[in-house]
Amino acid sequence: MTTLHYSFIIPVYNRPDEVDELLRSFKGLQGAFLYEIVIVEDGSSIDCKSVVDTYANDLNISYYSKPNSGPGDSRNYGMQKAKGNYFIILDSDCLLPPQYLETVNAYLSSNDVDCFGGPDAAHQSFTNLQKAINFAMTSVITTGGIRGSGKANTDKFQPRSFNMGLSKKAFIASGGFGVIHPGEDPDLSIRLHTLGFKTVLLKEAYVYHKRRISWKKFYQQVHKFGLVRPILNKWHPNTKRLTYWFPTVFLLGFIVSVLAFVVGFKWLLFGFISYIIIAFAFALVATKNLSVAIQSILAIFIQFFGYGYGFLKSTIAVAVLNKDPQKQFPKLFFKHAK
Repeated sequence: MTTLHYSFIIPVYNRPDEVDELLRSFKGLQGAFLYEIVIVEDGSSIDCKSVVDTYANDLNISYYSKPNSGPGDSRNYGMQKAKGNYFIILDSDCLLPPQYLETVNAYLSSNDVDCFGGPDAAHQSFTNLQKAINFAMTSVITTGGIRGSGKANTDKFQPRSFNMGLSKKAFIASGGFGVIHPGEDPDLSIRLHTLGFKTVLLKEAYVYHKRRISWKKFYQQVHKFGLVRPILNKWHPNTKRLTYWFPTVFLLGFIVSVLAFVVGFKWLLFGFISYIIIAFAFALVATKNLSVAIQSILAIFIQFFGYGYGFLKSTIAVAVLNKDPQKQFPKLFFKHAK
């Protein structure tokens, strides 16, 4: 097997503090492996060049600055510049646990896999808000393990670009990420499957995903996730799943149950109350923090309502009315840099 030379690809937009924390975590990586770090500044007004320079003597880093064209195109740019034969893509708001590269290398050294994804976790230093959002995004009781935290199948897994590995061969064959964002990562995964490449979930190769967002930004994020999925379903009809409708069903069902409660039909609302109690218990056991468990319930409702409403709106526009996604939702698309 060819010696694995890793290139970490990290797009950055106005996040020098995050880059500092991420690079600091690189210094704690265990094992002696051949790797480089490629930082791509995506048109930032507050760049991280000075931060990168402070690590130049300790880490093998390349720094590039380019006009803003979105994270997908910036990752492609970084992979084009990279010297390695296997790319590991990270978000700037991630931290690496010490064993991360040992875990990845141990698997890839004995398995011929061209694309992998790993889950995200909450570090003990994260705020209660970050931990609550992490629970909502990763718990089996909310997302069913689709992001790698539950008993998701490793076969045909759709890696997320905050923690994703891609061979140089697969990058060249696929052309890398498209212009949609968010949704560029499942789109790439689906195209890789079509080309015959295998993707897997490495559950042990987790990263700490900080997600420095407010409740408002969290809603905006999951709303975009909901908008994107019907577009992906239209582009790749064979990937449609009934489960994608669950947040919309939850949203509509909750509204109906509240209205029914007002007019005297109470049993519908009791079903949702039961779910809330179960979710709270899951969150309390997982986080061992009462405040986080309470905030997790709010995070779940924001997630389901934001995604569910976005999914319904996009389904009507794209699937029913046959609107052009790029014209209907222009903010979901970036233009590639020239």
